[in-house]
Amino acid sequence: MTTWTEHTADRPITFSAPSGIDRSAHHRLDEAWLAAAWSHPTTRVFVVSGGQALIDDTPDGRTELIMTPSFEAPLTEAHRYYLGTDDEGVSYFALQKDSLPGRIDQSARPAGLREAGLLLSPRDAGLLVHAVALENWQRLHRFCSRCGERTVIAAAGHIRRCPACGAEHYPRTDPAVIMLVTDEEDRALLGRQVHWPEGRFSTLAGFVEPGESIEQSVAREVYEEAGVVVGDVEYVASQPWPFPSSLMLGFMARATSSEIQVDGEEIEEARWFSREDLRAAFESGEVLPPYGISIAARLIELWYGKPLPKP
Repeated sequence: MTTWTEHTADRPITFSAPSGIDRSAHHRLDEAWLAAAWSHPTTRVFVVSGGQALIDDTPDGRTELIMTPSFEAPLTEAHRYYLGTDDEGVSYFALQKDSLPGRIDQSARPAGLREAGLLLSPRDAGLLVHAVALENWQRLHRFCSRCGERTVIAAAGHIRRCPACGAEHYPRTDPAVIMLVTDEEDRALLGRQVHWPEGRFSTLAGFVEPGESIEQSVAREVYEEAGVVVGDVEYVASQPWPFPSSLMLGFMARATSSEIQVDGEEIEEARWFSREDLRAAFESGEVLPPYGISIAARLIELWYGKPLPKP
């Protein structure tokens, strides 16, 4: 089997590359330290709203987050999230607002992770993933699940506390499995979801259920969606996926059956592809590759042996 590093070592999984940011979780409850970091002249801040932030293109061809010193940042009462500090001692904060600020030069544009994920540096992508994940959680979990009281933000955006019953609530992460299944002939199983455009095929995926191991989840999801029985399961890599709150766990899996029977609800069509089949389908336009932002593309490349064509 082709090894993961042969074809992808120089193409890290989006959102998973080392960002150079130390999250420094031990500072989140230190209000004096946070205040000093916020007021430091090197500190950088950006606004996140509805999963988007402002990005801009630099003269040298890079794309970066629009960040400002803290003294130029918009005012906010509570939604100020400490994201970490880099090796040079620069601290980064995100501000959650109802809308993004305007730009005098009008050169910046709003973008979400799907649009900007492949454009930003690992540092900026990592900061934006962290901020969007916190914003999603903060917007959807404002009330205590124990007593129903409105909760308050603590730990620089990483905890919500209930003033009534004292419960503490932490950001939610939903584990999901995503897998490339191959058969005895080393063909790959790819499927098309019902809401995808015609020709778009990718790996199968699904959420881990309560009381279930991730290996059991891989086998269950493949059988439920495509009717294929899975034997051996091998973990490959993970990817944060804040749409709104998932962690994608990537696997290679070996099928012990080959007959396909799709569920018709999530998966409308599934097919076995040899490498030659898939290359010909790409060239003819019959099959569209998955978007490069997803770990799905890396899993297919691991089997395919080279980078996929761009969507």
